[in-house]
Amino acid sequence: MKTIKGPGLFLAQFVGGAPPFDSLDGLARWAAGLGYVGLQLPTTAGLFDLEKAATSQTYADELKGRLGEAGVEITELSTHIQGQLVAVHPAYDQLFDGFAPEAVRGRPAARTEWAVRELKLAAEASRRLGLAAHATFSGALAWPYVYPWPQRPAGLIEEAFAELARRWTPILDAYDEAGVDACFELHPGEDLHDGATFERFLEAVGNHPRANILYDPSHFVLQALDYLAFIDIYHQRIRAFHVKDAELNPTGRSGVYGGYQSWVDRPGRFRSLGDGEVDFSSIFSKMAQYDFPGWAVLEWECALKHPEDGAAEGAPFIRHHIIRVTEHAFDDFAQSGPGEGDRAAMNRRLLGIG
Repeated sequence: MKTIKGPGLFLAQFVGGAPPFDSLDGLARWAAGLGYVGLQLPTTAGLFDLEKAATSQTYADELKGRLGEAGVEITELSTHIQGQLVAVHPAYDQLFDGFAPEAVRGRPAARTEWAVRELKLAAEASRRLGLAAHATFSGALAWPYVYPWPQRPAGLIEEAFAELARRWTPILDAYDEAGVDACFELHPGEDLHDGATFERFLEAVGNHPRANILYDPSHFVLQALDYLAFIDIYHQRIRAFHVKDAELNPTGRSGVYGGYQSWVDRPGRFRSLGDGEVDFSSIFSKMAQYDFPGWAVLEWECALKHPEDGAAEGAPFIRHHIIRVTEHAFDDFAQSGPGEGDRAAMNRRLLGIG
């Protein structure tokens, strides 16, 4: 069994215009100073050159070396933005155009083509960087129809997932060639947002070995989903892990849907680690039980707390929860009986069949 690696930090929420948040080197030194040993790197924040990392081993090695000198390593690359743009329902075209380069805005097909190319570059960059997993979103065609009113016509959802599979299968094949798991963060707003939708997608892509899960319990709290049972069901596909807290406090006025209210006012809110209701002790126990092979990475989001305080509190919180797995059973001291060579004969005698 392996001990979870960490603490790691997803940098997307911390990139800014002032030092140390305006460069990868500054962010790396800042994060290391807080106690983080790994960084999950967004690929659209200008922190590094994705195409160079995908095409130049020298550049990839230099990138790893720079971070190593600061005391951190790369946990995963992230293409959440590009993954979102693989599939966009027309209702969201204008809003999501802002995620794309100007050259493809207003041109949905070109925007999707750009996103697919970026994802394939990230697969190759991950390979050159020696990474085992990659973090992304699925995009969404069916999300406007998530609630079954008006009644959905027969076959609508099936066609949406068939199209999603047509778009993603070549990408997943690229990740397979690179030896990297594509891990979908199951997230409201994406067609892959819970276990049932992940199963639909997995069936549509023929149980592709690289179609895996980024586990983030905060999104399950906000859906009133059993996030611990989820690990029991899907642990074989969980290959990345965001440590993020949340709370759901339904009232007589509002519940899961949030009533179009702000993040501060809605019943379901993201919170800094330890300020929400997620049972991280049980989560980390299950991760250890199922031999999770990856990193525990803080994705900080909170409706109330300052991000720098959340980051400072996050590293010790994660370190405290990581379980260093044992190398032997706790009751080995009480072993009795002969050595390995004689054990089979002894077992037969103990059962009365010797």
